[in-house]
This record gives sequence, C-alpha cells and structure tokens, in this order.
Amino acid sequence: MMLHEDALAVLSDWSAPTPEAEATRQRFLEFVRPDPATVWREHNGGHVTASTLVVDAAAERVLLCLHGRIKRWVQLGGHCEPGDATIAGAALREATEESGIVGLRISEAPIGLDVHHVYCSGGPSLHYDVRYAAIAPPGAVEFVSAESAALGWFAPDALPDPLADATESLVAPALAWAKRS
Repeated sequence: MMLHEDALAVLSDWSAPTPEAEATRQRFLEFVRPDPATVWREHNGGHVTASTLVVDAAAERVLLCLHGRIKRWVQLGGHCEPGDATIAGAALREATEESGIVGLRISEAPIGLDVHHVYCSGGPSLHYDVRYAAIAPPGAVEFVSAESAALGWFAPDALPDPLADATESLVAPALAWAKRS
C-alpha cells in the first residue's frame, strides 16, 4: 500500500514540462489511482516500473545499458519489488543493481514518464515507467549485470545505436539536473 501511495504522490506532485507530458501524467494517474496492485509486475495488462538515467560526476556523459533481451541501449531500470518503499527507491535500487555503482545520488523528482508496450513473463503488458536521473560518484566504475549485454558511458552527441524509444529524450533533462545539483 505504501508504494502505491508514493506513486500517487509522485505523479500528483510532478510538474510536466510540456502539454504532451501532462497528458502522459494524467494517463498514469488514471491507471494507478484506482488499484494499489498497479505497482506490481503481476498486475494484468500493465504495471508501474522505475528507471534511472545515470550521469557521470562531471555531468558530461550518460550510462546506458545494452538490454540483453530487447538488444537496444536503454537507461537502467525495472520492476518494483516488495521491499521498495518509494518509486525513487525502486529506481535507485535498479540502477545500483544493474550498474554495480554504489553511491548514486538520485533526483528527487522524475525527469520523465513513459508508457510503452513490453512482453513480460506474464505475456504482453504495458510499462508505466517513472524515470529519474542520478549522478555517479567521482571515479565510479560500472559492472555489467546478468540483465545487460554491455554498459557504456556516452556523450549526448554520440549516443549508441540502436537506442530504445524515448531514451534519448531523457538525456537533456538528466544532464541539466546533474549540472544544477
């Protein structure tokens, strides 16, 4: 119940930067509000996920993961788990697990929201992904997890191919947040 309440608070408090982002925020609220189970992967038809675009300490590059199953470069992230008290906590846990970097500092608010089709263990589904930014500590060294084929640091003008849909749109807000933080 606590994670569902946090998701509603995050979505209610988030200031969408564009009318399109506001429409996505409203779609999230309409999906999440009526059913606390929407934060768990077992929820039929769709569920909330949490992801993080990690920025290096100099706020010049982003860390992307070559996803082992979809074979595209994406930000780090995944499903909420029973031990997660907050959506930001789930995003931070996933980023730490998938990068091997300890000491990431996550943004207080999301930098974006995205709804996308996926094929999860239960079949076709929608991910309602709440997206954060995080700054890696100076000298951070990443380690490839079992979920990734590769990890790499990329400048915004040299992003890898193939890149997952909606990942590139996170780069500018993540770098801007990191430079302010």
